Amino acid sequence: MRWITILAMSLSILVKLPAQDTTIIDQIIGQVGSEIILLSDVEGELKRLQQYQQELPPDIRCVILENILIQRLMVNQAKLDSVEVSDDDVAQQIDARIANIMSYLRGDRDAFIQQYGKTPEEVHDDMEDDMRNMLLEEKMRGEILNSINITPSEVKSFFESIPKDSLPFYSSEVEVSEIVVAPKANAESKARSFAKLDSIRTLIENGADFGTMAIKNSDDPGSGPQGGDLGWSTRGKFVPEFEAAAFNLDINEISPVIETQFGYHIIQLLDRKGSRLLLRHILIIPEVEQSDVDATIAKLDSIKQLIESDSITFQEAVQKFSDKEEQSFNNGGRIINQVNGTTFFEVKDLDPDVYFAIAEMEVGDISEPIEYITPRQETKYRIVRLNSKTPPHRANLKQDYAKIQELAKNFKKNDYLSTWLDGKIQETFVEIDPMFQGCPGIDKWVKKGER
Repeated sequence: MRWITILAMSLSILVKLPAQDTTIIDQIIGQVGSEIILLSDVEGELKRLQQYQQELPPDIRCVILENILIQRLMVNQAKLDSVEVSDDDVAQQIDARIANIMSYLRGDRDAFIQQYGKTPEEVHDDMEDDMRNMLLEEKMRGEILNSINITPSEVKSFFESIPKDSLPFYSSEVEVSEIVVAPKANAESKARSFAKLDSIRTLIENGADFGTMAIKNSDDPGSGPQGGDLGWSTRGKFVPEFEAAAFNLDINEISPVIETQFGYHIIQLLDRKGSRLLLRHILIIPEVEQSDVDATIAKLDSIKQLIESDSITFQEAVQKFSDKEEQSFNNGGRIINQVNGTTFFEVKDLDPDVYFAIAEMEVGDISEPIEYITPRQETKYRIVRLNSKTPPHRANLKQDYAKIQELAKNFKKNDYLSTWLDGKIQETFVEIDPMFQGCPGIDKWVKKGER
């Protein structure tokens, strides 16, 4: 079932460099239903893989083609079944990817152009068809697999089907919960920030250049050096207060000072294309003073005391006090392991501050308040509780049910999807250039009468 495994390799949406366009003599090498496959589709993906992997298997072009065939089959069926994705969804996904690149480049538009040979706007236009197909594929896969569930008896049968000597060996793991509180600037600090930004707005209204004022004053490390430029954006990208103000602006209008969780903003609308806006802003972040930090630590201390005195449960305290922006808030405080998607961590995978906090703790203990730097480089504070700790062990249903359940469910989905794909291949017109017909697994795509 080599080809079904390939489905796990999702086709990436990449920005094709100009050099790729000039070195490939393009031609049609395949067709699935109404969907065309070009040689440049295979070669472009190959070049992307070569950037990240020094050694690739000799039949890598065959692997890539099989992956593309599956994607085109899913897209073709999505169109036949009237599965749709909106223009806004497509634009939002592209904007998010471009924003991530711009963030990595510290907002340097010139660096983006140098890297990709095109402006962000040109890249956006180039990516639309590929992104739409990717979203169609994802949505079609969801339509096929969302109804797949697994029963406890199926989990047990799956586990018992694994040879004892093939059961995985798990290292020591811990499960940890947290309550996170972000220090809030005091009223005086907020008033100073509001007044500063309001005066900047007045200067701009009186003729000062918005971009220059952003470069000199904005606290946004990404957009500030670029004159406040946020690029093209769609609904859902920003927090509600920011979005409401932005979408109510006329072209070239500057918003009044607005407050969000990030600080104070003024926003200017530069252009509008349908539901997409070209925006820039200036952000002033109120300074968090030591007294604000001390108040946050004292609050966490008091929360810890409430829990330890049984006045409130940890889960109740999460809902009442923890930062709603944290992923753990919607998970009863349990921290999610981003590597495996579960709440269990090998000790080596913990954040260093959590690792040292729980090093001497017993199960059920709660730490003292510790500083926490978020992925957005925000400073927050948290208390953590050690929920469980397992010694190294061979996989078993009692300790590892959730992991085994997920494995069993994935196997069931793969089997179901394999059967679905086999059926659709037989129903769908498929044509593949002879140059690829020596590839392992290609025979199943070409019906006997078409060889």
